[in-house]
Amino acid sequence: MDRALNEMRTSPLLWLLVFVPVVLAGERLWPDRHTLLFLLSVLAIVPLAALLSRATESVAERTGDAVGGLLNATLGNLTELVIALAALQAGQYLLVKASIAGAIVTNTLFMLGGSFLIGGLKYHEQEFNRITARVQSGLLFLATVALLVPSFVAQMDGRQAVTQPLSLGLAGLLILGYGLSLVFSLKTHKEIFASASHAEADEEPWPIKFALFTLALVTVLVALVSEVFVSSVQIAAGTLGMSPAFVGFVVVAIVGAAAEMTTAFSAAAKDRLDLSVGIALGSAAQIALFVAPLLVLLSYVIGPEPMSLQFWPGAIVMMLIATMAAALMTNGGRSAWFVGVMILMVYAIFALTLFLLPPAP
Repeated sequence: MDRALNEMRTSPLLWLLVFVPVVLAGERLWPDRHTLLFLLSVLAIVPLAALLSRATESVAERTGDAVGGLLNATLGNLTELVIALAALQAGQYLLVKASIAGAIVTNTLFMLGGSFLIGGLKYHEQEFNRITARVQSGLLFLATVALLVPSFVAQMDGRQAVTQPLSLGLAGLLILGYGLSLVFSLKTHKEIFASASHAEADEEPWPIKFALFTLALVTVLVALVSEVFVSSVQIAAGTLGMSPAFVGFVVVAIVGAAAEMTTAFSAAAKDRLDLSVGIALGSAAQIALFVAPLLVLLSYVIGPEPMSLQFWPGAIVMMLIATMAAALMTNGGRSAWFVGVMILMVYAIFALTLFLLPPAP
């Protein structure tokens, strides 16, 4: 408790934790004030993301950046998974697919580009393990191909009936591929994923028990606040003039990845770009290879009807370009602030296009 209070004194951002009980109480007191609940849930997620960031960095100090990045990506993606499950149960498949595509593109472009920019503003040039980035980019390309096939088949000769069983088979293959990638990076070839040298952290890491307890508690709170976010985001978005696709692709993706972004940006500012790249690309690969196929499987259980991996053409193009951009910009193992700017510009182009030209329902 003393350590927690000390953290709140040194980090004014954590005072926003007061919004966590407010939003949970507000769900019962003002269930019809969706726009207010939407804004309160966003404010509540921000300090929870900061706590998750701090705890993950402490764990990464002892496990290495590869495992730390995997841990942060897994816990951070819990928010996206909770949001997608709620939308899946409600049969809002366009929102589910938009959130999947948006999470992949946001992590690949916005998080990676932001990390390069923030780190580059403090350091003239930064280095990272390009092998890690190359493997993660390869996994993203594999997932994009798997998502492209059902959409392509559905457009050929009206073979819509094949889309669902094909999606089911591809879901199994993607999960298998993701599991094998973990074996490759964490067991059989873990030596090639070692971090590049980086500056020492300014903050003393938390004790491992306290860090793990914080991770568990914050994960539960993020899940609770995410439920409020899901129940209010649709009506609030309509009030604010946003389409379901834009909400899923941009709003849900950014809010859902707040925890990972906080860690990635903080690590980049401390010249720990390996952790930033591992979180950004690792999280995108995890969503594409595990979360998306898992949602397909769960749609058979909790959805009104099975969901396929067929995305609208624009989403496929955006994911493919995001994967190519990440592979191109990380190939050299070095970054500077302008590299981040270029990646962020690609993301801004996508967001603006989707806002002005949303896909047909």
